[in-house]
Amino acid sequence: MTFSPPAPPAFADCTPRQKAARVVSDGLAPANMVVALLLLVGWHGASWTGLRWGLLAALFCGVVPVGIITFGVRRGALTDQHIRVRRQRIVPMALSLVSVVAGLTLLRVLGAPGEVFALVVAMLVGLVSSLLVTVGWQISIHMSVAGGTVMILLLVFGPRMLPAALIAAAVAWSRLVLRAHTPAQLLAGTVLGGTSALTFLLLG
Repeated sequence: MTFSPPAPPAFADCTPRQKAARVVSDGLAPANMVVALLLLVGWHGASWTGLRWGLLAALFCGVVPVGIITFGVRRGALTDQHIRVRRQRIVPMALSLVSVVAGLTLLRVLGAPGEVFALVVAMLVGLVSSLLVTVGWQISIHMSVAGGTVMILLLVFGPRMLPAALIAAAVAWSRLVLRAHTPAQLLAGTVLGGTSALTFLLLG
C-alpha cells in the first residue's frame, strides 16, 4: 500500500500537541540543521576562518535547496516546504544534488578546511542515498538529516555530544504526531543518515 501522509491542519486549528510538533518539525527542518552543522563544524576546525567556509558551504547545501523548494511551492508544483508527496520530492532533491556538487567543487578548488570538505562529502552521500530510496519509497528526510547530524556531532566533539540524540528523538516525535511518516520510515531515515555520516571518518 502506498503511504499518503495527510495534509496538516492550519496552525490555528491544531491541538496544543500538534502545534508543538509543528514548531519542532519546522525549527529542526533539514535545511536548518544542515546550515547549523556546517557553521558549527567550520568554527570548530578553524574559528572565524572556518566559519566563513561553513557559510559558503551552507549556501550550496542549505540556502539554495530551500530556494528550490520555495520556488516549487509558489508555483504550485510542491505541496509544502516539507514536500509530503513522495513523487514530488525527486526533482527538488536532484536539483539540490547539483547544488551540493557545485559547492563541493568550489570548496575543493578554493582549498576549504578538511573538516568542512569532509562534512559536505558526507552530506552528498546522504543526499544521494536518500534520493535513490525516495524513487521507490518514502523515507524520512527529516530523520536522515537528524541522524546524520547526531553522528557528525559525536565524531567531531566526542561522547559529550550524546545528549544531541534528543534532537533526533524530538524530530521523530514531531513527525509521528503530524502523521508525516510511519515508524519504519523514521527508523530507515535515521539509519541511512547516521551511516552516511560515517563517510566523514574516511576523509577527516
